[in-house]
Amino acid sequence: MKTRLIIGGGIVGLATAYKLLKHEPREKVILLEKEQVVGAHQSTHNSGVLHCGLYYKPGSLKAKLAVEGIQEMVSFCREHQIDHEICGKLVVATNELEASRLSNLLERGKQNGLSGLELLEPGGIRKIEPHATGIKAIKVPQEGIVNYRGVCDALADEIRNLGGEIKTEFHVSRISRHDSQWVVASKDNEVNVDYLINCGGLHCDRIAHLAGAEHQMKIVPFRGEYYRLTPEAQSLVSHLIYPVPDPAFPFLGVHFTRLIHGGIEAGPNAVLAFAREGYGYKDFSPRDLLDSLTYRGFWNFLRSYPTVAFAEFHQSLSISKFCRNLQKLIPDIRVENLDTGGSGVRAQAMLPNGQLEQDFHIVQDRESLHLLNAPSPAATASLAIAGHIVSLI
Repeated sequence: MKTRLIIGGGIVGLATAYKLLKHEPREKVILLEKEQVVGAHQSTHNSGVLHCGLYYKPGSLKAKLAVEGIQEMVSFCREHQIDHEICGKLVVATNELEASRLSNLLERGKQNGLSGLELLEPGGIRKIEPHATGIKAIKVPQEGIVNYRGVCDALADEIRNLGGEIKTEFHVSRISRHDSQWVVASKDNEVNVDYLINCGGLHCDRIAHLAGAEHQMKIVPFRGEYYRLTPEAQSLVSHLIYPVPDPAFPFLGVHFTRLIHGGIEAGPNAVLAFAREGYGYKDFSPRDLLDSLTYRGFWNFLRSYPTVAFAEFHQSLSISKFCRNLQKLIPDIRVENLDTGGSGVRAQAMLPNGQLEQDFHIVQDRESLHLLNAPSPAATASLAIAGHIVSLI
């Protein structure tokens, strides 16, 4: 009987363990997580959106797995009675440049297999979102919201019910190869396994390095900060409202998101985090920050996007600037309508030339597989990503 090991108890690692056990029930599957609970970071520090695959390049792994993934995720939520809702969203153009990009976006969505997409004029926008302003918009009916904490807990229960083992508080510090097995060790524990799967998220590049896998990427953590609308302002938003993304930049810009348990979130921005799990400016790791600042890819990135980087940093420090960006979509929003919300950190793989890896990226080595780039929409696509990983091994 072979033993498969997954490092990383986020939603993708959990989904992979679950899919392995369903596919090969006679094999032993162990999942390691360094925190006390699974799904402690990216999986549950996000806006809880179900992404259906509008933005991603046709033919890319992201596009394929996002479209498959939302269908699998909705089915899983129905089966396990996890709170979710397919509420739809609008992608709103507020100027002619953005409007010119919408037709491209619409065509991408159609090529990716989305149904029900509709191009709206101002009157159509106001019928769906009376307080939104824009000259054109795409209606995306398949988009939704979900409780990802519930998904992680349900996956963990399924893994245990299927005979898998979850070891929490196991902080991997050493990986070595002896004969035909991997030895994966923490400070006071170790496991011996036949096959290693790295779903380490914010630390996936370091885990790959410990295992001797060759790759050029480095994870550079970007923090996204959110505000919450005060109760009296929540009536200004009915669904999900997004801006038209800049095709040269992988972040979607500040947007409005309905939350599955009530309330409206606005954000996020994208600024360098001072720690890989740095949810605020006071969260600081010398090692993590040094890793980013000594990486030539980071400085090449700044040289490529100086205006955007400065604008995101300014927006992080100024609620007025943040509010002005929100007002492009909802003019009635005021600074006094914004309360401090949560934040998340995106595990973004960056190349030495400063370009951000746009697609999911997998590296396979001897008896190992490393998922080295899986930011949004990885939560939505987690079950499809897991199925893809199982097919590869």
